Amino acid sequence: MRQLNYRLVARLTGMLLLVMATAMTAPLVVSLLYRDGAWPGLLLSAVAMAAMGLLLRNGLGQHATYDLYERESFWITSMVWLAVPLGGALPYLFTGTLHSFTDAAFESFSGFTTTGASVIPNPAVVPQGILLWRALTQWVGGLGLILFVVAMLKRLNRGALQLYAAEFSGTQQRKLHPHIATSVSRMWHIYTLLTLALAVLLILAGNGVLDSVCLALSTVSTGGFMTTQLGMSSYSQPTLGLLTLFMFLSGINVALLYSLFTFRWKQLRGNYEFWVYATVFTVAVASCTAAFCLKGNGWGHSLGYSLFHIASTVSTCGFYTDPPAVWPFWVSVVTFLLILSGAMAGSTGGGLKLRRLMTLFLYLRNYLTRMLHPNAVFTVKIDRKVVPGEYVNKIFGFVFLYLCFIIGGAFLLTLCGSGIADAFCLAAANISNLGPSPLINSLGANLDYAALPVLSKWTLTVLMLAGRLEIFALLAIVSPAYWRIRR
Repeated sequence: MRQLNYRLVARLTGMLLLVMATAMTAPLVVSLLYRDGAWPGLLLSAVAMAAMGLLLRNGLGQHATYDLYERESFWITSMVWLAVPLGGALPYLFTGTLHSFTDAAFESFSGFTTTGASVIPNPAVVPQGILLWRALTQWVGGLGLILFVVAMLKRLNRGALQLYAAEFSGTQQRKLHPHIATSVSRMWHIYTLLTLALAVLLILAGNGVLDSVCLALSTVSTGGFMTTQLGMSSYSQPTLGLLTLFMFLSGINVALLYSLFTFRWKQLRGNYEFWVYATVFTVAVASCTAAFCLKGNGWGHSLGYSLFHIASTVSTCGFYTDPPAVWPFWVSVVTFLLILSGAMAGSTGGGLKLRRLMTLFLYLRNYLTRMLHPNAVFTVKIDRKVVPGEYVNKIFGFVFLYLCFIIGGAFLLTLCGSGIADAFCLAAANISNLGPSPLINSLGANLDYAALPVLSKWTLTVLMLAGRLEIFALLAIVSPAYWRIRR
């Protein structure tokens, strides 16, 4: 039996901790410029993360060989997604922003998994350096911590493909280049370009520089951390319009966005998932607008709110603003369905992903047709390509586990005192990495994560992580069969 290459696991985890310690330079500089008093805690956090990173990279990871197989890829994925968010919790503790490890870990995991659920009651009183750190954690986690490693280490070669598959376990991703590291680098380029473009447009729309940067980082990553207690209600209509557009774009496959920005329009015309995504968005906006109007709300406000709300929900960004006076039940139904479905596969959004749902629909359609014509032979095709049967089986397994996590999480939340409806909405929103949603308030509850019991917070934290890792990588390392894998 081949031994686990633990040195490589330690080395790559340490390298990413060093990257995050370096990234803390930006919040440190902002803290010094604004004189918010948080710079000593940020500096101490950076030093602690750098020390741990050096210990893992140069200590345990010294003389590591870059022989990476499937077992190491799942271990690296799981360990990175545990170690980095735990390290990211240090600034909240060392600056005094949060006073318990549970709250600090919840905030950090919520950021890196781009969930956006926050235990900070009023972000407006939080030091500016911490606000930028919260937004940065979302942005780095948006495209994926593992893809950050792949982009940095071109020497991984075959191992990079294993990491790429582990990060996107359960979805088939189109590569932009035969060399996987180059493909991932191009994803990061388009991701960065979108963020810079939105930040500049928000500044031109009259928002402050720091506020614009934080909003851009949160929007493109579909994270959803907000900088004010009032949500997005205090922003102008041009700002909300820009956020709506970029939330919609952030729900699109990053590889497809790259093709669009390089003027390869054929990729858009032949991508069925994109047209399903656009159709779902349009139908949801139209139906919610009609539902609001039928309840006596104004047409203009209903349309504007529906556009913003549906873009925020389907992309799993989680921004919210003041809803119309009456919230119809139909809007709650549409919101819950969109929370589960999510956006396109390969985007920064969460949820089950539309490509999986399309595959299941086509498979079930073929199955029903085969009942009438037993001798007929059918295949599942998306974008004129046959979907392998093994991949279809994997999707069935993923959906089953996804629903099991929601039911199990909701059960634990009800034990902690949450109502049944609230528990299911909270579980579904957090495993879909949506986080805050006006759906829960519309059911008569108060969406206050800070007031949740400790067990509820850790339950939601596990759901966030399971949703971001798409379950398989998290379950693989605790499976006995996983440890019997040979070369």
